[in-house]
Amino acid sequence: MRAKKHQKLNVKRKSNKIIRDTSRVITQLHFPDDRHRIPKIIARIMSLPDTTAENLLAQIRADFSGRHDNIGHIFERHLNAVKHYIPQDRVLNEVQKALTGAYFTKEYAIESAALFNPSMVPHPDQSGLKKGSLRFIMSLRATGEGHISSIVFRSGVLDRHNDCRFDPISEFVETPDLHLDPVYKHHVFQRKLNEMDAINLITTHILNQLPENFTYKELLEKIELLRAKPQFSETDQNRTFEVMWWLANSNYEVRFHTDHPISERVIFPVSKNESRGIEDARFVQFLEDRQERIYYATYTAYNGTTILPQLIETRDFVTFNVLTLNGQAVQNKGMALFPRKINDQYVMLSRQDGENNHIMFSDNIHFWQESQIIQKPEYPWEFIQIGNCGSPIETTEGWIVLTHGVGPMRKYCIGAMLLDLENPAKVIARLEEPLLAPNTKEREGYVPNVVYSCGALIHNNELVIPYAMSDINSGIATVDVSELINCMRAVA
Repeated sequence: MRAKKHQKLNVKRKSNKIIRDTSRVITQLHFPDDRHRIPKIIARIMSLPDTTAENLLAQIRADFSGRHDNIGHIFERHLNAVKHYIPQDRVLNEVQKALTGAYFTKEYAIESAALFNPSMVPHPDQSGLKKGSLRFIMSLRATGEGHISSIVFRSGVLDRHNDCRFDPISEFVETPDLHLDPVYKHHVFQRKLNEMDAINLITTHILNQLPENFTYKELLEKIELLRAKPQFSETDQNRTFEVMWWLANSNYEVRFHTDHPISERVIFPVSKNESRGIEDARFVQFLEDRQERIYYATYTAYNGTTILPQLIETRDFVTFNVLTLNGQAVQNKGMALFPRKINDQYVMLSRQDGENNHIMFSDNIHFWQESQIIQKPEYPWEFIQIGNCGSPIETTEGWIVLTHGVGPMRKYCIGAMLLDLENPAKVIARLEEPLLAPNTKEREGYVPNVVYSCGALIHNNELVIPYAMSDINSGIATVDVSELINCMRAVA
C-alpha cells in the first residue's frame, strides 16, 4: 500500500457546476423592529378606500403569484401571526385580510450569497434506471441575506461512466410544515437534561407527571400548571422552564409535500438555537441492525453566538426529524457518522479542538462522551488544522475518509486517509499530497482559496466527490478507488 515515488492521482473534474440562483425565494414573516408599529400599519391598511385596496391586492398577486405556489395561503398564515394586534371591534373584509398578510410578508433569497458544501447519498428510489446507473440526492448549504444558512437539495443520476445528469430544478421553493408536537421518550429527555446539568427538583416534579412517551403539548401543560400554582422559587421555576422549553424546541419534525420535487425543499432555521443558520449538513445512508436503511445528517446549529451540534433523521427526504446531540464530545463542528455500527457501537468522526481529527464511540446515537485523536496535522498543506469532509466510506481495504487541511494563506485542500475496518481508531494509510486543491478557476469566491466537501459516495469503482469552490458554487470530481488507495502512504 506504499505509494510509488512521484505517482500522481488522476482526479477528473466534471463539467457540471451547481450554481446559486438568486431567483429561488421563500417567504417569511416580516415584522418591523419595533412591534408597537404593527397596529399603526394595520390601521393604515384598513383606512384604504375599497377600490384602492382591491387594485393594490390585484397588483401584489400579479407581481408575486408566479413566484410562490400558494400566495393566498402564505398571506393567511401571516395574517394569523398579527391577528391579536387588530382592534377587537373591527372586522376585516377578505381584501383587507389578504393585504394585511401581504404587508407582513417578505421574500428571502436562500441562495443569494452562496451555494456550497455539498454531500451526496444514494436516493431511496432506485427504480427505472439503466444498468450501472445510480440515482442520488445531493444536499447543499445555501446562504442568503444576513449570511443565514439553510439546507437545500438537488437530485440526479450517475450513469455507468459516472457522467452526471441533474434533474430539472423547480421554479418554486417550499418551506415545510413544522410540527412541535413530536413524541418525546421520558428517559431520553431526562438524560439530555442531565447532560445539560439541568436536573433538579423542578424538572423531576414535571417529569414525574408525564408518561414514558409524552408530547410537546403535554410538557407545556405541566409547565403551565406549575407556573399557575408555584411550588418552588418562581425565579428557579422560570429558569428551569426556559431550559426545558429550549430542549423541547430543539427537537422537532418538518414535513414536505410528497408530490413536490426534492429541489423545492428547503430546511430553513426554525428554532432559536439555529436562528443564524444551519451549517454543513453531512448526510449518510445508515444501515440499521435489521438491515433497514435510514438517512442521518449531522449539522451545526448557530444562533449568532454559540454552536449546537444537531442530528437529522429521515427515511424518505419528505419527513425530517431534528434532534439534539448531547455529551462532552459533541461541543464542536464537523461531526461525521459512520454508515453502520462497528462492534455494536455507533461511531463518529469529530473535531473537538479545531485542529485534529478525532473519533468517538457510543451505544446511543444521541450521547457522545469521549473522543480520541486519530490524526494530527502532518504536512505543510494542513499545518493550521485538519478535519473530515463527510462520513467514512466502506471498502474491502478499509474506511476511506476524505479530510480537509488548512495551510498557508488559509488555503483549504481535500485529502484522504484509510481507517481499519474493525478498528477505525487506527489509521492504516493516508495521502501525503492533497487529493483536490483549488485551481485557478476555483479559488475566487465568497471565501477564496477553498475546496470543501461534506460527503462523497462510491459508484462503479470510483469515488464521486461533490465539492464546494471558494464557498460560492459547487462541482463534482471523481477518482478511481483502487488508484486512490494505492497512492496512500502506509502508516506504521
